[in-house]
Amino acid sequence: MSKSLFKNVCDKVVFERLYTQHAKNLHNFLYYKFGESINPEDKVQDAYIKLWEKCKDVTIEKAKSFLFTVANNKTLNVIKHNKVVLKYNQNPVKNYTNETPEFLLEESEFMHRFKAALEGLPEGQRIAFMMNRVEGKRHKEIADILGISRKAVEKRIYTALAKLREQIKEL
Repeated sequence: MSKSLFKNVCDKVVFERLYTQHAKNLHNFLYYKFGESINPEDKVQDAYIKLWEKCKDVTIEKAKSFLFTVANNKTLNVIKHNKVVLKYNQNPVKNYTNETPEFLLEESEFMHRFKAALEGLPEGQRIAFMMNRVEGKRHKEIADILGISRKAVEKRIYTALAKLREQIKEL
């Protein structure tokens, strides 16, 4: 079946093909951008449900963009909601370990600096860096997922790596 035969994604075969093509990349995009706490699997499913509900309005060419936009917006809404919940639910958590206080302090300081360094990276650099270093994706794969050139991916990754090294070397 040719993609040109269908104007929208209401056909079961087209929808399944879209799922197999984009679900993993959508999950990874959400995971790298927002982390595991937002449950990226649920957001991916929500995006595909929304796509199915709007299948007559979405063309095949726009389906990938639609999925990523819906998933991103749903995730941002969850984060916004979690901030409100956190504001009203601030109970200190007690952690007891057998580690020395010095070790715990050093570990905490390192993790704080590493997270701050990652958060300090521009979004594009952080996503490309995480896809490459954590997922092990090649530059070409990342370029296809993000819709940018391979050279742009290389620049993002190497710039992010240089910034991280610069900020973390002081430890």
